[in-house]
Amino acid sequence: MVDRPIRIANFSGALGDYTGALADAVNGDPVDVVVGDYLAEMTMARIAAGFAGAEPGANSGLRQYYVPIFARQLSPLLPEIAARGIKVVVNAGAFNPAGLADSIRRECRERGIALSVAHVVGDDVFDRVKQLAGEGQLRNLDTDAPLGDLADRLVAANAYLGCWGIAAALGAGADIVICGRVTDASLVMGPAAWWHDWQIDDWDALAGALAAGHVIECGPQAQGGNFAGFTEIDAATRLGFPIAEIAADGSSVITKRVDEGGSVTVDTVTAQLVYEIQGTTYLNPDVTLHLETVRLEQVAADRVQISGSKGSPPSPLTKVGCFYPNGWATTLFGYATGTDVDAKIDWLRRQMQSIAGGLALDDYHFDALGRPADNPSSQAEATVAIRIAASAAKRSDVGRVIAGFTSFGLGGIPGFHGDVAGAPSPRTDYWPGLIRQADLAQQVVLDDGRILEPPMPPVAAAVPGDTPDDVMPGVDASGEPATLGDLVYARSGDKGANASLGLWARTEEGWDFLQTRLGTAELASLLGLPEEVAVERYLLPNVRAALFILKGYFGVSGSGNVGLDQVGKALGEFARARTVLVAHAQRTAA
Repeated sequence: MVDRPIRIANFSGALGDYTGALADAVNGDPVDVVVGDYLAEMTMARIAAGFAGAEPGANSGLRQYYVPIFARQLSPLLPEIAARGIKVVVNAGAFNPAGLADSIRRECRERGIALSVAHVVGDDVFDRVKQLAGEGQLRNLDTDAPLGDLADRLVAANAYLGCWGIAAALGAGADIVICGRVTDASLVMGPAAWWHDWQIDDWDALAGALAAGHVIECGPQAQGGNFAGFTEIDAATRLGFPIAEIAADGSSVITKRVDEGGSVTVDTVTAQLVYEIQGTTYLNPDVTLHLETVRLEQVAADRVQISGSKGSPPSPLTKVGCFYPNGWATTLFGYATGTDVDAKIDWLRRQMQSIAGGLALDDYHFDALGRPADNPSSQAEATVAIRIAASAAKRSDVGRVIAGFTSFGLGGIPGFHGDVAGAPSPRTDYWPGLIRQADLAQQVVLDDGRILEPPMPPVAAAVPGDTPDDVMPGVDASGEPATLGDLVYARSGDKGANASLGLWARTEEGWDFLQTRLGTAELASLLGLPEEVAVERYLLPNVRAALFILKGYFGVSGSGNVGLDQVGKALGEFARARTVLVAHAQRTAA
């Protein structure tokens, strides 16, 4: 390839993202590759729920599913993609990459467009679940529990593949590469490895591409989306999607198209770097990235360099996303308006508890959201929303919650009104299992039917686990009150059953606060966590960040959680709203 960095543009961070982003990426500033990620864990769970209902088995329809919106995005752009020589890499194949690839091949033939389409397979291990579980595999990533009887309830099991299938497809001349379940960052790592002709053990270069891929995988989040400091950047009505320029040594520059909204700063990139990670060791099927080595630098307006990434051989294991139906759920909203709001909320709470208390519910939540304004100028300002959510193994129990809610319409609080679900919805839970990489058979199917088998990277005997930095020097309980958000930014999300909360300092004084005053016990108290949620802390000094892992915060998994903020997206903003005690010097700086 040419001796320059490869320019890779993201156009999708999840299914449901802005559908015009692919056209913007193809028709905008010159790029070599466009990549789209459609398969968040929550997305896979919802797709599975839509096909499987609440009963196991009968998943043939699910295994035919690919993301249809991608095909519609791609179709009008095929001539321009061919004319510009742009490569396209996506995981929109979902549960059926061959089906999506075949449909695109057929369209290209019918329209006379000379584009070669390849697809990557080998992630689907559903037919081998019982065998693998019998061998002791598919143990839970978080708890080490065996899969056990859940093997009979699964409707899908897809392993996370790495980047070398993508690199092999591009090396064989593919213009469009359709994947199923690959790691999000592999969509970026594969093109970078192909472009620079990296070897399978170029650990530092691969680690650098992994860092870049992790930053741009969620689309506009890298340039201001879901960013705590959004008031300080160009918070345009429509944020653009980022570009990674990856050099031969794996270092990169994260940037954006010149005519699109948003900003690329050290803080917007840090937000994505600390997003949904589990510690300082970032495991990937092809390389282990040591996050404490990563450095960020603003080298120009809307240009942030990522450098210093160190890599080592990957784990012999990779993750398998297993999904199984786990009953039914509903979410209802009631509204309390005007005066005596607390008394109204309490009355409705007691009424609903009289229903819920007699049912076999797995989970039940009654949350009043916000407070009414003083002397409200509109009915909206006088209203408090009340969120009621429930889940149960039996559909009938969830149905009784819905019926109970409506039964208080005439015999309850004054001004009662609400939004009622039509029927219980199927609930799907997520089991993050582990499988030996050696037991996977990744293959690349080319346009002409040839099959390539990409090499398996040499793996470490075992990757040492992270050691949490939970030792505090003795927290000084004295100090002056300050809002945590004045000291730090935050980004939060889910990983299986755990919540991931990344906090990074806005100043050196804020970094001192994170290191010396916010330990695991302090964070648990700040957030009001129940005792069963264990907290781990990891420090990333190069980016002045503290990462907190809240073990079991979502119960079984985020996908099955029916609590407020299902997968923890606003947990960081809640933390930033809390008051903390800071030393005088820290308070002055804030």
